[in-house]
Amino acid sequence: ILILSPFSIVYGLIMSVRRLLTSKKGYDIPIISVGNLIVGGSGKTPFVIALASNFEDLFVISRGYGRKSKGLLEVSSNGEILTNVTQSGDEPMLMAVSLPTASVIVSEDRELAIALAKEKGAKCVILYDGFNRVEIAKFEILLEPEHIHNYLPFPAGAFREFWFNKMYADIVAKEGEAFRREVGFENLRPKMLLVTAISNPSRLDRYLPEGVVHKVYLEDHAYFEEEKLEKLLSEHKAGSLLVTQKDMVKMQGFKLPISEMKLKLEIKETIFMQVEEYIKGYPQ
Repeated sequence: ILILSPFSIVYGLIMSVRRLLTSKKGYDIPIISVGNLIVGGSGKTPFVIALASNFEDLFVISRGYGRKSKGLLEVSSNGEILTNVTQSGDEPMLMAVSLPTASVIVSEDRELAIALAKEKGAKCVILYDGFNRVEIAKFEILLEPEHIHNYLPFPAGAFREFWFNKMYADIVAKEGEAFRREVGFENLRPKMLLVTAISNPSRLDRYLPEGVVHKVYLEDHAYFEEEKLEKLLSEHKAGSLLVTQKDMVKMQGFKLPISEMKLKLEIKETIFMQVEEYIKGYPQ
């Protein structure tokens, strides 16, 4: 870490200068960003689902990490699924199936996606993982993990910018204070094989039920092969696969016994109120 620290400081300075010098563009529509400063595993997806469930004519815009497509793509329109998970990416598909009254778009070019959302009658846009999109004028919600062990930016740490750049957020939502995770389960079996493709998979440990006989971790956003999973079940003499909701959307149609971890967030009501005030007060 000490060897990499000078590079981290230079990287952090570059990101801070970029934030200060980039002019922000407005889009005549309220845009709410849900992002984080630390890479991966901060609860953005369930947070967006909980937030978006409270509003009508809302569009969620994501880059679509891990998808096998490029460019602008509509994932869902008012809850109607318009593509498959390999084209959308796992997180956008999970948001699409979880939000029956919202629409989801993926695009590397956020400006194009915002224009399409407006064209289709969006009254509000949620920008998924949008804190580093400094060129867009928006209401910033920054999710902060419960514990931070290393405050350095890349490459010595996991921060995308200096940690104190959280001062640019309208809301800093710290896990354990502003929101808490609630985990439920479906179809639990006596012997289960945990298979997951999420970032920082060890964060699941505190929520795991009894009966997990083995754990298999794939890279974040990786896709699953049914035959390989079937062999793993047999190899570990497990009665089912234990997966997260993000994994589950990539197993649709698999003829395998599956147990599911269902995560939702309990979010402080004041956050919803602040977002509602922003939307209502936005110039029409």
